[in-house]
Amino acid sequence: MKRKSKAAPRGDTPLYQLKINLQWTKPAVWRRIVAPADMTLERLHEVIQLAMPWTNSHLHQFVAGETCYGPTGEEFAGMGNESLDESSYGLANIAPAVKSKFLYEYDFGDSWEHLIVVEKILPPDADFQHPVCLAGANACPPDDCGGIPGYYNLVEALADPKHPEHEELKEWIGGDWDPLRFDLEKTNRSLKRLKV
Repeated sequence: MKRKSKAAPRGDTPLYQLKINLQWTKPAVWRRIVAPADMTLERLHEVIQLAMPWTNSHLHQFVAGETCYGPTGEEFAGMGNESLDESSYGLANIAPAVKSKFLYEYDFGDSWEHLIVVEKILPPDADFQHPVCLAGANACPPDDCGGIPGYYNLVEALADPKHPEHEELKEWIGGDWDPLRFDLEKTNRSLKRLKV
């Protein structure tokens, strides 16, 4: 596996169109993102956190084939983490071609697995300044809701005022929450903070 090479001038770097699909959700929770091919996995983690959005309050890893990539350093020592340093590898290193696939797992307790597929490799664009979300569907589950089973219980309870957990979960989530809502403009406002 090659280490990330020196960043090419922005006008020389192809762009990747990625589809990020949160596994086992129905209706599907997904986002379509454009990011530079040389973006580090560390930075891609930030993009996914903003695009879904998650709260970036749990551990994560990328898995391509048999290889794991994640944060490394003293704070992760002794956790049984056999990951390669995500800051040393670029997107193109682990997904070199159209239809390449890899996983992003967030929160090892709730185990939110995202399948990421390279849909297109686009030509370089000297004016490209930050990751962009082209489309998406449905709200991301809230952090700490208990993984997929907890998410479905939450959706069911919030939809039914007679559900025994309705009031408790409505208070926990902070009021009204629509599992079908996705705000493309808000997502792109968040992504604008991440310069490439």
